Amino acid sequence: MSASYEGLRVNEVEKMKFAFQIYETSPDKMDSLMLGDLLRAVNINPSLERMKAFGIGKKAGEKTFNTDECLKIYSELKKEVKDMGCYEDFIECLKLYDKAENGKMLLGELQHSLLSLGEKLSDDQVEKLFDDCMGEENDEGEIDYVPFLQAMCEVQPAAST
Repeated sequence: MSASYEGLRVNEVEKMKFAFQIYETSPDKMDSLMLGDLLRAVNINPSLERMKAFGIGKKAGEKTFNTDECLKIYSELKKEVKDMGCYEDFIECLKLYDKAENGKMLLGELQHSLLSLGEKLSDDQVEKLFDDCMGEENDEGEIDYVPFLQAMCEVQPAAST
């Protein structure tokens, strides 16, 4: 295996090459605007700022990546994954809003957090996220945040023992 793919297992390289074929626009070329979709397809979710650091273009056709370049980016991001938040980290963060410690938080607080903290989402993105992942709000304006996060992260609930 090439040194530029250091840290990647053979099956990870094959998975990335397969995903690249889906997003390529011409033989061994992929528009840079598809880089985020490609990385999400292999379970890597870099921030927009991180993506900009890799040189994604601002419009279609402005820049392309080949398979090797994408593998190098994937390899670098895989090394950083340990520093990124995981499902359990998100649960711990939302527990801060769970004043009654009953697994519920105000929908308005979640919406405010998504719109104003960290890598901010747009109103349209929050609305789509809620449409796709949100359960029903109760009479007090609260939602169960664990099922929301499970749907958002596509995590299966842990089996009860």
